[in-house]
Amino acid sequence: MKEIISTKEAPSAVGPYSQAVKVGNTVYLSGQIGLDPAEGKIVEGGIAAQTRQCLRNIAAILRNLGTDAGAVVKTTVFITNIADFAIVNKEYAEFFTHDCPARSCVSVRDLPLGALVEIEAIVVL
Repeated sequence: MKEIISTKEAPSAVGPYSQAVKVGNTVYLSGQIGLDPAEGKIVEGGIAAQTRQCLRNIAAILRNLGTDAGAVVKTTVFITNIADFAIVNKEYAEFFTHDCPARSCVSVRDLPLGALVEIEAIVVL
């Protein structure tokens, strides 16, 4: 059975999808962009600020699940400019400080709402 996971601490879905879906002890988090859940808009400050907000949104969903970054086993990072990889990596390293998850990073042409970065995650509880 799948369980839909949702929290007001992270941005609401902007389309026909869920913030996260739990199946057994595995949770699949939809991609999070640098959307401030309180303001409903992309945070200002460029790629670093957006990456931090993506990770805050992920942290909010993890808190709702009663866990933290240590439960994340895989992430996929989408960035619109591969030249921003080092900046994204720096912010990412401040969130995942040890036993880091497996990760893919892909450069894409565009992201929803003009975002510069999007991060999705798989969590095992």
